[in-house]
Amino acid sequence: MLFDFKKIGDNINSAGIGMEKAVQDRMKSERFKTELISNVSHDIKTPLTSIISYVELLKQQPDGSTPDPEYLDALERQSVKLKKLLEDLIEASKAQTGNLKANLESCNLNMVLHQVIGEYEEKLAAQQIELKIRMTDEPVNIMADTQHLQRVLDNLFTNIAKYSQPGTRAYLNLNGGTDEAVIELKNTSREPLNMTSDELLERFARGDSSRGSEGNGLGLSIAQSLTELMNGKLRLVVDGDLFKVILLFPRINEQVM
Repeated sequence: MLFDFKKIGDNINSAGIGMEKAVQDRMKSERFKTELISNVSHDIKTPLTSIISYVELLKQQPDGSTPDPEYLDALERQSVKLKKLLEDLIEASKAQTGNLKANLESCNLNMVLHQVIGEYEEKLAAQQIELKIRMTDEPVNIMADTQHLQRVLDNLFTNIAKYSQPGTRAYLNLNGGTDEAVIELKNTSREPLNMTSDELLERFARGDSSRGSEGNGLGLSIAQSLTELMNGKLRLVVDGDLFKVILLFPRINEQVM
Protein backbone atom coordinates (compact mmCIF):
# COMPACT_ATOMS: atom_id res chain seq x y z
CA MET A 1 0.00 0.00 0.00
CA LEU A 2 2.76 2.44 0.97
CA PHE A 3 4.68 1.55 -2.17
CA ASP A 4 1.60 2.24 -4.29
CA PHE A 5 1.11 5.63 -2.66
CA LYS A 6 4.77 6.45 -3.18
CA LYS A 7 4.53 5.43 -6.84
CA ILE A 8 1.42 7.60 -7.31
CA GLY A 9 3.17 10.50 -5.56
CA ASP A 10 6.21 10.14 -7.81
CA ASN A 11 3.99 10.13 -10.88
CA ILE A 12 2.20 13.26 -9.70
CA ASN A 13 5.52 14.98 -9.03
CA SER A 14 6.81 14.00 -12.48
CA ALA A 15 3.63 15.30 -14.09
CA GLY A 16 3.94 18.54 -12.11
CA ILE A 17 7.53 19.01 -13.23
CA GLY A 18 6.54 18.36 -16.84
CA MET A 19 3.69 20.86 -16.65
CA GLU A 20 5.94 23.46 -15.04
CA LYS A 21 8.52 23.04 -17.80
CA ALA A 22 5.82 23.30 -20.48
CA VAL A 23 4.49 26.51 -18.91
CA GLN A 24 8.01 27.95 -18.68
CA ASP A 25 8.73 27.07 -22.31
CA ARG A 26 5.45 28.69 -23.35
CA MET A 27 6.24 31.81 -21.34
CA LYS A 28 9.69 32.00 -22.91
CA SER A 29 8.12 31.72 -26.34
CA GLU A 30 5.59 34.45 -25.57
CA ARG A 31 8.32 36.61 -24.04
CA PHE A 32 10.39 36.15 -27.19
CA LYS A 33 7.51 37.42 -29.30
CA THR A 34 7.05 40.44 -27.02
CA GLU A 35 10.77 41.23 -27.04
CA LEU A 36 10.88 40.75 -30.79
CA ILE A 37 8.20 43.40 -31.26
CA SER A 38 9.35 45.93 -28.65
CA ASN A 39 13.12 45.74 -29.12
CA VAL A 40 13.40 45.07 -32.82
CA SER A 41 10.83 47.63 -33.91
CA HIS A 42 13.10 50.27 -32.37
CA ASP A 43 16.25 48.74 -33.86
CA ILE A 44 14.70 48.67 -37.33
CA LYS A 45 13.23 52.15 -37.04
CA THR A 46 16.58 53.82 -36.23
CA PRO A 47 18.53 52.95 -39.42
CA LEU A 48 15.38 53.16 -41.53
CA THR A 49 14.73 56.72 -40.33
CA SER A 50 18.33 57.66 -41.13
CA ILE A 51 18.05 56.18 -44.62
CA ILE A 52 14.85 58.13 -45.32
CA SER A 53 16.43 61.36 -44.01
CA TYR A 54 19.55 61.05 -46.16
CA VAL A 55 17.48 60.19 -49.22
CA GLU A 56 15.50 63.41 -48.66
CA LEU A 57 18.74 65.39 -48.35
CA LEU A 58 20.02 63.91 -51.61
CA LYS A 59 16.74 64.80 -53.35
CA GLN A 60 17.19 68.43 -52.26
CA GLN A 61 20.53 68.74 -54.03
CA PRO A 62 20.49 70.66 -57.35
CA ASP A 63 19.86 68.64 -60.50
CA GLY A 64 23.05 67.47 -62.15
CA SER A 65 25.18 68.02 -59.04
CA THR A 66 27.41 65.31 -57.63
CA PRO A 67 25.81 63.55 -54.65
CA ASP A 68 27.41 64.47 -51.35
CA PRO A 69 29.87 61.64 -50.49
CA GLU A 70 29.05 61.96 -46.78
CA TYR A 71 25.37 61.32 -47.49
CA LEU A 72 26.23 58.28 -49.62
CA ASP A 73 28.57 56.90 -46.95
CA ALA A 74 25.89 57.33 -44.31
CA LEU A 75 23.31 55.62 -46.53
CA GLU A 76 25.66 52.68 -47.05
CA ARG A 77 26.39 52.33 -43.32
CA GLN A 78 22.74 52.41 -42.34
CA SER A 79 21.75 50.03 -45.14
CA VAL A 80 24.39 47.50 -44.05
CA LYS A 81 23.24 47.87 -40.44
CA LEU A 82 19.62 47.24 -41.42
CA LYS A 83 20.56 44.24 -43.58
CA LYS A 84 22.56 42.71 -40.69
CA LEU A 85 19.67 43.23 -38.29
CA LEU A 86 17.20 41.53 -40.62
CA GLU A 87 19.58 38.60 -41.13
CA ASP A 88 19.96 38.23 -37.36
CA LEU A 89 16.20 38.32 -36.87
CA ILE A 90 15.65 35.59 -39.43
CA GLU A 91 18.40 33.49 -37.82
CA ALA A 92 17.00 34.01 -34.30
CA SER A 93 13.47 33.20 -35.47
CA LYS A 94 14.63 29.96 -37.10
CA ALA A 95 16.50 28.99 -33.94
CA GLN A 96 13.42 29.69 -31.81
CA THR A 97 11.15 27.56 -34.00
CA GLY A 98 13.67 24.75 -34.55
CA ASN A 99 13.84 25.35 -38.30
CA LEU A 100 17.62 25.77 -38.47
CA LYS A 101 19.36 22.98 -40.35
CA ALA A 102 23.03 22.01 -40.39
CA ASN A 103 24.97 20.24 -43.13
CA LEU A 104 27.71 18.63 -41.05
CA GLU A 105 30.97 17.66 -42.74
CA SER A 106 34.59 17.24 -41.75
CA CYS A 107 36.06 20.69 -41.08
CA ASN A 108 39.60 21.86 -40.29
CA LEU A 109 39.32 24.39 -37.45
CA ASN A 110 42.83 25.73 -38.03
CA MET A 111 41.95 26.77 -41.59
CA VAL A 112 38.57 28.29 -40.69
CA LEU A 113 40.06 30.32 -37.84
CA HIS A 114 42.88 31.66 -40.05
CA GLN A 115 40.28 32.78 -42.61
CA VAL A 116 38.23 34.63 -39.99
CA ILE A 117 41.36 36.17 -38.44
CA GLY A 118 42.34 37.51 -41.87
CA GLU A 119 38.97 39.22 -42.19
CA TYR A 120 39.21 40.92 -38.78
CA GLU A 121 42.89 41.91 -38.52
CA GLU A 122 42.33 45.41 -39.91
CA LYS A 123 39.14 45.98 -37.91
CA LEU A 124 40.85 45.02 -34.66
CA ALA A 125 43.92 47.12 -35.47
CA ALA A 126 41.65 50.10 -36.19
CA GLN A 127 40.26 49.73 -32.65
CA GLN A 128 43.80 49.46 -31.23
CA ILE A 129 43.24 45.84 -30.21
CA GLU A 130 46.18 43.47 -30.49
CA LEU A 131 45.18 39.88 -31.22
CA LYS A 132 47.41 37.21 -29.68
CA ILE A 133 46.99 33.81 -31.34
CA ARG A 134 47.96 30.40 -30.04
CA MET A 135 47.06 27.30 -32.05
CA THR A 136 48.20 23.73 -32.00
CA ASP A 137 50.36 22.79 -35.00
CA GLU A 138 48.43 19.61 -35.73
CA PRO A 139 45.13 19.84 -37.62
CA VAL A 140 42.07 19.98 -35.37
CA ASN A 141 39.08 18.53 -37.21
CA ILE A 142 35.42 18.54 -36.21
CA MET A 143 32.09 17.79 -37.84
CA ALA A 144 30.54 21.18 -38.59
CA ASP A 145 28.52 23.23 -41.01
CA THR A 146 31.22 25.60 -42.29
CA GLN A 147 28.77 28.41 -42.99
CA HIS A 148 27.29 28.19 -39.48
CA LEU A 149 30.74 27.91 -37.90
CA GLN A 150 31.94 31.02 -39.71
CA ARG A 151 28.81 32.85 -38.54
CA VAL A 152 29.54 31.87 -34.93
CA LEU A 153 33.12 33.12 -35.16
CA ASP A 154 32.03 36.25 -37.03
CA ASN A 155 29.61 37.15 -34.22
CA LEU A 156 32.28 36.58 -31.57
CA PHE A 157 34.97 38.59 -33.37
CA THR A 158 32.43 41.36 -34.01
CA ASN A 159 31.84 41.54 -30.25
CA ILE A 160 35.58 41.87 -29.66
CA ALA A 161 35.93 44.63 -32.27
CA LYS A 162 32.93 46.57 -30.95
CA TYR A 163 33.22 46.27 -27.20
CA SER A 164 36.90 45.82 -26.28
CA GLN A 165 38.84 48.45 -24.42
CA PRO A 166 41.14 50.20 -26.95
CA GLY A 167 44.81 49.59 -26.35
CA THR A 168 44.29 46.11 -24.90
CA ARG A 169 44.94 42.58 -26.12
CA ALA A 170 42.47 39.93 -27.22
CA TYR A 171 43.40 36.25 -27.14
CA LEU A 172 42.51 33.34 -29.39
CA ASN A 173 43.52 29.84 -28.31
CA LEU A 174 42.83 26.59 -30.17
CA ASN A 175 43.51 23.35 -28.33
CA GLY A 176 42.83 19.83 -29.56
CA GLY A 177 42.45 17.19 -26.89
CA THR A 178 41.90 13.50 -27.56
CA ASP A 179 38.12 13.78 -27.73
CA GLU A 180 37.40 17.50 -27.76
CA ALA A 181 38.37 20.63 -29.69
CA VAL A 182 38.43 23.81 -27.62
CA ILE A 183 38.38 27.40 -28.91
CA GLU A 184 38.86 30.20 -26.38
CA LEU A 185 38.36 33.90 -27.10
CA LYS A 186 39.19 36.47 -24.40
CA ASN A 187 39.02 40.25 -24.36
CA THR A 188 38.77 43.18 -21.97
CA SER A 189 35.46 45.04 -22.12
CA ARG A 190 35.36 48.84 -22.34
CA GLU A 191 32.90 48.86 -19.45
CA PRO A 192 32.34 46.48 -16.51
CA LEU A 193 29.86 43.80 -17.53
CA ASN A 194 26.84 44.13 -15.27
CA MET A 195 25.08 40.91 -16.29
CA THR A 196 25.65 37.22 -15.63
CA SER A 197 26.73 34.79 -18.33
CA ASP A 198 23.19 33.38 -18.59
CA GLU A 199 21.71 36.86 -18.93
CA LEU A 200 24.17 37.77 -21.67
CA LEU A 201 23.06 34.74 -23.67
CA GLU A 202 19.43 35.85 -23.56
CA ARG A 203 18.12 37.36 -26.77
CA PHE A 204 18.38 41.15 -26.99
CA ALA A 205 20.78 41.26 -24.00
CA ARG A 206 23.35 44.04 -23.97
CA GLY A 207 25.98 43.64 -21.31
CA ASP A 208 26.86 47.25 -20.56
CA SER A 209 25.83 50.80 -21.29
CA SER A 210 27.99 50.89 -24.42
CA ARG A 211 25.96 48.10 -25.95
CA GLY A 212 22.76 50.10 -25.86
CA SER A 213 23.79 52.27 -28.77
CA GLU A 214 24.97 49.60 -31.21
CA GLY A 215 24.25 45.97 -31.89
CA ASN A 216 20.92 44.26 -31.37
CA GLY A 217 21.72 41.79 -28.59
CA LEU A 218 21.17 38.77 -30.83
CA GLY A 219 24.78 37.88 -31.65
CA LEU A 220 25.65 35.69 -28.67
CA SER A 221 22.27 33.96 -28.66
CA ILE A 222 22.62 33.09 -32.35
CA ALA A 223 26.20 31.91 -31.80
CA GLN A 224 25.02 29.60 -29.01
CA SER A 225 22.13 28.22 -31.08
CA LEU A 226 24.36 27.51 -34.08
CA THR A 227 27.04 25.91 -31.89
CA GLU A 228 24.53 23.57 -30.26
CA LEU A 229 23.08 22.75 -33.69
CA MET A 230 26.55 21.42 -34.60
CA ASN A 231 26.67 19.28 -31.41
CA GLY A 232 28.96 21.78 -29.69
CA LYS A 233 28.72 23.87 -26.54
CA LEU A 234 29.20 27.60 -25.97
CA ARG A 235 30.16 28.82 -22.50
CA LEU A 236 30.69 32.34 -21.21
CA VAL A 237 32.93 33.44 -18.37
CA VAL A 238 32.43 36.97 -17.07
CA ASP A 239 34.62 38.50 -14.36
CA GLY A 240 34.52 42.27 -13.99
CA ASP A 241 35.69 43.58 -17.36
CA LEU A 242 37.02 40.19 -18.53
CA PHE A 243 34.90 38.48 -21.19
CA LYS A 244 35.73 34.94 -22.29
CA VAL A 245 33.91 32.64 -24.70
CA ILE A 246 34.69 28.91 -24.82
CA LEU A 247 33.56 26.76 -27.76
CA LEU A 248 33.66 22.98 -27.32
CA PHE A 249 33.21 20.51 -30.19
CA PRO A 250 33.61 16.72 -30.42
CA ARG A 251 36.87 16.11 -32.26
CA ILE A 252 37.32 13.67 -35.15
CA ASN A 253 40.61 12.06 -36.12
CA GLU A 254 40.36 12.08 -39.91
CA GLN A 255 42.21 14.87 -41.70
CA VAL A 256 40.54 17.20 -44.13
CA MET A 257 42.08 16.73 -47.59
